[in-house]
Amino acid sequence: MTQNASNSTVKPDDIAQPDDAVQSGNNAQPVPAVQPVPVVAVVLAAGFGTRFDPDNPKQLVSVGDKAIVAWSIEAFESDPRVTDIVVVVNPRVREAVEELVDEAGYPKVRMIIDGGAERVDSTMAALDTLASVGIPGDAKVLIHDAVRPFVERSSIDGCIDALDEYKAATVAVPSTDTVLLTRDLGDRKAVASVPDRPNTFRAQTPQAFRFATIRAAYAKAGTDPDFHPTDDTRVVVDYLPEEPVAIVAGSETNLKITTLADLPIAERIAQDIAKASAKARMHAMLAEAAGQLRR
Repeated sequence: MTQNASNSTVKPDDIAQPDDAVQSGNNAQPVPAVQPVPVVAVVLAAGFGTRFDPDNPKQLVSVGDKAIVAWSIEAFESDPRVTDIVVVVNPRVREAVEELVDEAGYPKVRMIIDGGAERVDSTMAALDTLASVGIPGDAKVLIHDAVRPFVERSSIDGCIDALDEYKAATVAVPSTDTVLLTRDLGDRKAVASVPDRPNTFRAQTPQAFRFATIRAAYAKAGTDPDFHPTDDTRVVVDYLPEEPVAIVAGSETNLKITTLADLPIAERIAQDIAKASAKARMHAMLAEAAGQLRR
């Protein structure tokens, strides 16, 4: 595991404190903070996407009317319970993401930092940066893959709520397929066991933690030479086994865009979201017009 230095290219503001105001929307006025502690979304956009298109970073590919990374940022930007956003990038997309953030005017994006060669390095870079700006140990940190652009508000809020009772939580959906655990026979795999389907889930993101908990898990993991997790929940499960990780309901539309074959599905989801949004706006306009007629 290699650690890459995290260099902020947007001057970091102080992470919002409990008494600070937060803003929602591009031109919104400050509203009272609704969380007793900071709620920080870490959007991981540092992958190189070798399974997608090495010459066309998937974070910047447009789906519907916006870049994939913009969908993910906006999911947290639009949630009034989220106080701060940190975006983790690789150098290839740094300038483009900076321009995207500047043009959209996302007020909650406090900083854009360098990630690392692996996902775990990017998470650690974000955690180190948050520690350097003095985030409190009881802050709620939601770590999200940028290439899951359609995360729902209910999943984000479910993570925030779960951290009132637990110190770790992850969005997941029940597995509809039977899952096989295997053993190695040399030239092929063989079935070792078959878990009961009601106990099997497919992990998604965000994955949420009290800041002190995820920092402690990574500190322990850092001393293990065999440390190669694929997500942050695994770090807590392996290195803080006494801490239960709560399941938060996910959605089948919380798609991870991994290969080019995923793009047509993503486009259909984006179209459905656009139609639902247009319908909601129309209903709001009709309701307002009806209200004016009654006056």
